[in-house]
Amino acid sequence: MATQSKARPVRQQRRVKTQVQKVAKQVDSMVFFNLLTSPQLLEPLERLLPEFRERLYPPTETLAMFLGQVLSTDGSCQNAVNEALVNRVLSGLSVGSANTAAYCEARQRLPQEMARELARQTSTLLDAHTPRRWGWRGRHVKLVDGTTIQMPDTAANQEQFPQHEGQKSGAGFPISRLVGVISLAHGGVLDVAMGPYQGKGTGEHGLFRELLGCFGAGDVMVADSYYPSYFLIAALLKRGVDFLFEQHGARNTDFRTGEKLGSCDHVVNWSKPQARPEWMTEHEYDGYPDELTVRETKVRSKVLVGSFLKPREMSKLALGKLFVQRWHVELDLDYPS
Repeated sequence: MATQSKARPVRQQRRVKTQVQKVAKQVDSMVFFNLLTSPQLLEPLERLLPEFRERLYPPTETLAMFLGQVLSTDGSCQNAVNEALVNRVLSGLSVGSANTAAYCEARQRLPQEMARELARQTSTLLDAHTPRRWGWRGRHVKLVDGTTIQMPDTAANQEQFPQHEGQKSGAGFPISRLVGVISLAHGGVLDVAMGPYQGKGTGEHGLFRELLGCFGAGDVMVADSYYPSYFLIAALLKRGVDFLFEQHGARNTDFRTGEKLGSCDHVVNWSKPQARPEWMTEHEYDGYPDELTVRETKVRSKVLVGSFLKPREMSKLALGKLFVQRWHVELDLDYPS
């Protein structure tokens, strides 16, 4: 049974990737250009456009080409440029050079914040058109996870996103860390924070603090064992956000303590850590409660930590089924190669 349980998400992932690849083959830059200039996105897009001169590849067209390139089977800059030239011919426009240099330079001029804000706007549209029944018990479940990506080995990227310190200089690629918030209901990226792979304030928790504004009263956050920290949980509870995480391996869970709810299921109080984190001021530290009440429950082989304290309202089985849904964030963050 354990083997089948582990194999099922793998099969699901393969099916999803196959569907994504089929859709990607039907999408080109013109599709994205029409979306970007649609009534729903044109106004926010124009607000985010940088100042630019009339060029062969203006920002909107460049972004559309880049999105098409990312989803294309070929994935090369040359293919993106060739496709743009074909579209220009079909539109009766003059055809420029097939050299990729101008496109690559135009792509580098795209503001990072523009892509991030367009992702937010797209998710807002998805939220507005998502049936309420797609929610979990009428709640908006938001999945959180982090990943890393390698970037082109340029001097500018190396300065802002240094390569891993274990690699010899000139023998590695710049690395960026991403933390994303994804809707379980529709799979859209609600927001994303990006930073260097290493350095002060660049860990997943540091980046996630930039994303707390994504969460409001009534939301539910689901994440892996990296996230059940005292201060993060306190911040969520202050916002009226429920949560369900896998227990961190460094924390000892003793089901003989606390208020027993059932077999390997109890409510306990966590004490505030005595050590104040470096990123937190003393005033902020004093503002956190001295204790937090959480529920720890073991479902199969995992110990889960959550804010659902009443077993009659939320059984162990229900918690286990909800946490299984966390797997979707692994699929949604996975690059459709």
